Amino acid sequence: MSMLQEFKEFAIKGNAIDLAVGVIIGAAFGKIVDSIVGDLIMPLVGAVIGKIDFSSFYIPLAGQPYGLSLAEAKKAGAVFAYGDFITVAVNFIILAFIIFIMVKQINRLKKAAPPAPPAAPAEPPEEVKLLREIRDNLKR
Repeated sequence: MSMLQEFKEFAIKGNAIDLAVGVIIGAAFGKIVDSIVGDLIMPLVGAVIGKIDFSSFYIPLAGQPYGLSLAEAKKAGAVFAYGDFITVAVNFIILAFIIFIMVKQINRLKKAAPPAPPAAPAEPPEEVKLLREIRDNLKR
């Protein structure tokens, strides 16, 4: 079997297609969570703490003066930009919590589904019926 044929069989399998769909939806969902964190949550947290923009928090490592914007400080040299890390960490925690809730609900729904009734036993083949009939006749 050629490698192209093997790849075709792999790509057409349901699991590979499901994985591709999951990755695409996950990327789109990640953008939604990024927007929620960056545009809704972090500004609220910053307002509660005191009008702080976390994305501009940094420690200059190349002797830059304090008070520069993050972009200007990066142009002047190396910086330890921990504000972006805080934003990404909050983003990850929210995303992980949402996925946990989704998986928990899916598992709950799987358990709640009633099991399928057992299938009726298959009809025995004609030979078995005839042999049983012969056995019963011989017993009499």
